[in-house]
Amino acid sequence: MTRPFISFLTDFGTDGPAPICRAVMLSIAPDAQIVDLGHSIRKYAIRDAAFLLWSAVPYLPIGVHLAVVDPGVGTDRRPIALLTGRGDRFVGPDNGLLIPATGRAGGIVEARLLENRGLWLPVTSSTFHGRDVFSPVAAHLATGVDFAEIGPSIPVSDLVQLSLPSARVHDGWLETGVVYIDAFGNAWLAGVPDDLASAVGGLSGGRQLVLEVPAGDERSAAAGILAGRVELTWQPTFGRVAVGESLLYENSSGTIAAADNQGNLAARLGLAVDQPIRIRAA
Repeated sequence: MTRPFISFLTDFGTDGPAPICRAVMLSIAPDAQIVDLGHSIRKYAIRDAAFLLWSAVPYLPIGVHLAVVDPGVGTDRRPIALLTGRGDRFVGPDNGLLIPATGRAGGIVEARLLENRGLWLPVTSSTFHGRDVFSPVAAHLATGVDFAEIGPSIPVSDLVQLSLPSARVHDGWLETGVVYIDAFGNAWLAGVPDDLASAVGGLSGGRQLVLEVPAGDERSAAAGILAGRVELTWQPTFGRVAVGESLLYENSSGTIAAADNQGNLAARLGLAVDQPIRIRAA
């Protein structure tokens, strides 16, 4: 018999809260395989977690996916679970965190509130729903509890959505933005290589490009004033350029990314999530 599968992603850090949540899940589902996708998400960074979950889902077995980055814990934000076309169940807060990843698991078939207190811990706090609500519900679902038992259904259209940068193709340039900055300081951008190729033409190795960081205020940006400009090349991997040299590449999730080889491009340019970016032919 296949063991229940639970993936687990939080901003809790590796000590204390995350292991406690694992213990809660194992007390309910002792045979579960729990895969920790990470607990070092930037604190309160819902979108970082959403992006990492989105990146991971295609490689995960069908199962339960528990994600908790929850700055609204204890408020009127809703605890939810989402059933997808692939058969996965996503559990977490209704703050947009779960939504992008569901699109890579067949889309949302059904959304429900976690209102069946019989599936929670007997005593709950107002500040640790990861332990008291989300972990036990995830474990119960992993053991085979019917999705309909967790609580009433809600319209998918009522779910909180995330606003993420998107890519727009222009004549000779790509309008994009920083979606995520990884631990190496590489900037993961909106859009895929085909978007960039549609804007600037072919992306053969070594293609000369320019990355522009528009000025922060709208007026300056509209006037074409830049906060930063980097000449770089499109490459299949980091080792194709010298140490410290900049490149654009397709990252492991299939989107465009910009980096300094063995450096920290995001720190050097002062980049942050949501930073608008333009990429032009050199």
